[in-house]
Amino acid sequence: MEANQEESVNGKFQYLIFSPKGSVEGVLLNVDRKPAQIVFARQDAAAPRGFTGLKKGQRVVVQAKRHGPSPKGESDHAVFGFISLTSIDGRKPAKRAAETPAGFTGVVKRINYARHGEPNGVVLDTGIFVHTKPEGFAALKLKVGDKIRADGAARALQTGGGQVVEATLVNGKRIRT
Repeated sequence: MEANQEESVNGKFQYLIFSPKGSVEGVLLNVDRKPAQIVFARQDAAAPRGFTGLKKGQRVVVQAKRHGPSPKGESDHAVFGFISLTSIDGRKPAKRAAETPAGFTGVVKRINYARHGEPNGVVLDTGIFVHTKPEGFAALKLKVGDKIRADGAARALQTGGGQVVEATLVNGKRIRT
């Protein structure tokens, strides 16, 4: 295929690729026993969400555009610009929490703090960070060991593991946003 031509890339998920700043900037797939890199646009914060939680070896189909040669040097493998995630293990991807507010449940494992030291949320035993803002945390009076359900939009943590939920509702109590 020629560069910049849209195509379906069918392969097995290997891992997330991180930027030097810690964000997820792409994924590596195994396509016909060869690596293929899928790169997300810098402004597309939603693109990584479809890949968080995938396990190595899961089959994915991605619509992408093949990149041409880079002025920085030759690539070790094929590189594509991400357009959309078509399927995971032969099924259409489910809508992600970032697109549709959803419920997240778990047990409070630890308290999270804002830069100035005030509690601003909790991390659950599932790895989910529930961001309540300091005012919400104070109103909820959460502590380690509490069972909670949080509703709100979510996005991938920059670490590539887990999500951050911008809580709008925690245990039935509305959080001011």
